Amino acid sequence: MRATMLHGPGDIRFEEVPDPTISKPTDAIVKVIASCICGSDLWGYRGDNGPQEQATTIGHECLGEVVAVGSDARNFKVGDTVIVPFDHCDNTCIHCLAGNQQACVNLGFTGSGQGEYTLVNQIDGSCVKIDPPSPEQLPSLLTLADVMATGWHAAVAAGVRPGGTAVVVGDGAVGLLGVLSAATMGAEKVIALSRHEPRQKVATAFGATHIVAERGEDATKAVMELTNGTGADAVLECVGTEQSMTTAFDVARPGATVGFVGVPHGVKLPVRRMFTHNIGLAGGMAPVRRYLPDLLARVQSGAINPGLVFDLALPLEQVAAGYTAMADRTAIKVQLTY
Repeated sequence: MRATMLHGPGDIRFEEVPDPTISKPTDAIVKVIASCICGSDLWGYRGDNGPQEQATTIGHECLGEVVAVGSDARNFKVGDTVIVPFDHCDNTCIHCLAGNQQACVNLGFTGSGQGEYTLVNQIDGSCVKIDPPSPEQLPSLLTLADVMATGWHAAVAAGVRPGGTAVVVGDGAVGLLGVLSAATMGAEKVIALSRHEPRQKVATAFGATHIVAERGEDATKAVMELTNGTGADAVLECVGTEQSMTTAFDVARPGATVGFVGVPHGVKLPVRRMFTHNIGLAGGMAPVRRYLPDLLARVQSGAINPGLVFDLALPLEQVAAGYTAMADRTAIKVQLTY
């Protein structure tokens, strides 16, 4: 098959690789019909994950058609269309039953989502069956494999509540869908930190009531002015850098929680402020399967339209151009078409 390969910093190639094969009776193979580039893919693309010893397939957000199933598969058959959560789970282990599917004892990950086929571990527990999607609804359904569920997880972890104030740090796709999540959960004031006009427009469309374009201390000052000096009831940290985490804690009111979903790189926590102000930290990798049924129903009913986060669509063969566009911030999120 053909798939996207990361050979090193800035070196993305679309080339021939071995087809995935079923090695366990709970596995399945899915023919990808839609995928996309995730902001977390850019860490490796920029070389921020450290030295890379060999080329690897990349891509973890996709949906597709089941083309082969292992002998233990009970709930899916060849021909089914499925949403594939990036973090695979059996959905029956002690951690899954507690809502922590991202820590399943049989955890697996989508490894070639930006390719023609991908292997799914634990097909029965991981995937959710859908009807073949219309072109109009496909982008929103695709977000449920990761980015919408991750934005939702940030809001859940932060404790967004109806009538409260939420601040979203980060205007990438996850941050923008964090805005949508906070607004959907009923926050009365949703403050999006964003310096880029196209992203500000999406944030506003998703329910942001205020935009703060400043960074660092100036951003903190602006948020404090918008919250009458108290800070936010809930803060969604959707970047993963030292600056974003510092800002998140600086704008959190005493007793608030920072819900973090940005993959952390070089982050140090302000433990003294956390202690003196009783500010909590929760979140991490999203348990996508936990949220999928609810979010799917919201998409299918038209209650939310997270697919608006895609502002560029490219054929799969042009995936390298998609990485360039996202790295240069000329695109928020790139959908790959098949």
